[in-house]
Amino acid sequence: GQGVDEPLSATGFRQADAAGLFLSNVKFTHVFSSDLLRAKQTAATILGKNKFCKDLEIKYDARLRERKYGVAEGRPLTDLKAMAKAAGEQCPSFTPSGGETLDEVRERARDFFEFLCRLAVELEQKEQDMHGAASRSSGTSEEQLVFPWTNHCSEAELSSGNGGASKILDANILVVSHGAYMRNWIGYFVSYLNCTLPTNLTKSQLSSVSPNTGVSHFVIKLENGNLLKPEITCVCLNQDSHL
Repeated sequence: GQGVDEPLSATGFRQADAAGLFLSNVKFTHVFSSDLLRAKQTAATILGKNKFCKDLEIKYDARLRERKYGVAEGRPLTDLKAMAKAAGEQCPSFTPSGGETLDEVRERARDFFEFLCRLAVELEQKEQDMHGAASRSSGTSEEQLVFPWTNHCSEAELSSGNGGASKILDANILVVSHGAYMRNWIGYFVSYLNCTLPTNLTKSQLSSVSPNTGVSHFVIKLENGNLLKPEITCVCLNQDSHL
């Protein structure tokens, strides 16, 4: 939850190191992290291993905090499940006294995602203002395609078939958050924004919480800068091969 702001354990730091090595060749343009200590330390550790952007500023955002669990915070998961059972409900839909509902968490996720989309469009507009649309590189740069997983569509493939009408925005954003929050955010992508999922993904995988430092990769296209209809493709979900 939010109320117990503990640092990473030794295991947590090892996992963050592993994630940093896994992502060391990815050139990020922005890094956002929950403002809770464990996420801050994870983000800093990942950047510390990166070959391109060790000095990139990490921006902390309270909208990325873990779900608030009220009276259950700081207690074992078994206690939360017992509370839910006593109330005749099941996790994760159960909301302890003083906690956030799933709708409230989703609203935080929606607000932050729309902020990221605006950021990407503003970045593109600044690039065009500085250099002119004609002078921009027409293809994807190699450094944008150095993700460590191999079974995925390249951004070039994802943008094919539209006659070149949409540009690939030069934003490559790392977001460091928490398991229950991210599960809710991904659910928002799938249920409300029709995110395209990998064909081999099962329902149980989709509803599961990511392992610590699990990596998910989404490609977002905003056709002609249209913020209302983002086209979202999930390249991988809760990747843990680095652990």
